[in-house]
Amino acid sequence: MDIASSDEVESTEAVPGVHLTQGAAGEEASIQRFYIEPGAEVPEHDHPHEQVGTVTAGALTFVVDGEERTVHAGDTFAIPGGEPHAAVNEGDVPVEGFDVFAPPRPNPDWEE
Repeated sequence: MDIASSDEVESTEAVPGVHLTQGAAGEEASIQRFYIEPGAEVPEHDHPHEQVGTVTAGALTFVVDGEERTVHAGDTFAIPGGEPHAAVNEGDVPVEGFDVFAPPRPNPDWEE
């Protein structure tokens, strides 16, 4: 069993205002925590990994295929691998949550 303790894993500011913390990674999936400041944007990108997640605080607006969809605290979401997507925190409070990637994404581009 691998444990990625929140006391030992550092957050990375992937783009201004978007803080990502890589969590544990297994053979089939990995998890990361996200913290997105008000007004911060995740630019459009894609990756081969299926991405499922949950927002635990705030509301995050995704743009997928030109369509805006807002995910509120308590909601879950799924984005197919290879699907271009972007996100923005349009609210006045930080957005927090978790992403799970399958296959695992233990060393994402934003860590470089």
